[in-house]
Amino acid sequence: MFIAKTFDELNTQEIYEILKARAAVFVVEQNIVYQDMDDKDYDSLHVFYMDGGMVTAYLRAFGTEPGVMRMGRVLTIEHGRGLGGKLLEYALEEIKRRYSPEVIAIDSQCHAIGFYERFGFRVCSDEFLEEGIMHVKMELEV
Repeated sequence: MFIAKTFDELNTQEIYEILKARAAVFVVEQNIVYQDMDDKDYDSLHVFYMDGGMVTAYLRAFGTEPGVMRMGRVLTIEHGRGLGGKLLEYALEEIKRRYSPEVIAIDSQCHAIGFYERFGFRVCSDEFLEEGIMHVKMELEV
């Protein structure tokens, strides 16, 4: 089941499972060494899929400037099941409904450009290195 909650709405199990999933993908799988808890979680909408008490897909969205929502920490634990697409569809609808942004932005890993383009995002920057992985900025005009 897909869930969208603000930080204050999350229960302790959900917070733990979200942080566990983020560590599993970004620290263990992608070998990124970074400070995950960056205080943005407090002001974010957390969108995730729970399966058997575990978070298996997740992203967060937060405002960066008037009319702009930024998504980040996008992940799926199991790849190739279509869960990422379903997560993004659900998240985009929730973000639009709750915040009515003009633009939804993301810093995408370059290998995922095609995935986001399927949902209407367009590349709006040159490639740049972030945490050892090539990224581009992408935007979806709402």
